[in-house]
Amino acid sequence: MAHVVNVNFRLDEDVKKSMEQACADMGLSMSAAFTIFAKKVGRERRIPFEVSADPFYSESNIQHLEKIKKDIDEGKANFAEHELIEVD
Repeated sequence: MAHVVNVNFRLDEDVKKSMEQACADMGLSMSAAFTIFAKKVGRERRIPFEVSADPFYSESNIQHLEKIKKDIDEGKANFAEHELIEVD
């Protein structure tokens, strides 16, 4: 049998509670869920789900939003009503 080690890390309390409940609903402990995750990462050499950054928080978008805020603060922004755009 493999030598078992402890791994400690910090989680936001709400994230932990949510994960504990999800694991319990699946009949798993958090330890078992993390073990499944670790084995899959080790076997596949990748995170087993898509991980991406929210483009809203990109540097270029933050700069764009800051410019808009500055224009609003300086009274330079033009606002106009428009028709609602329906998306299928």
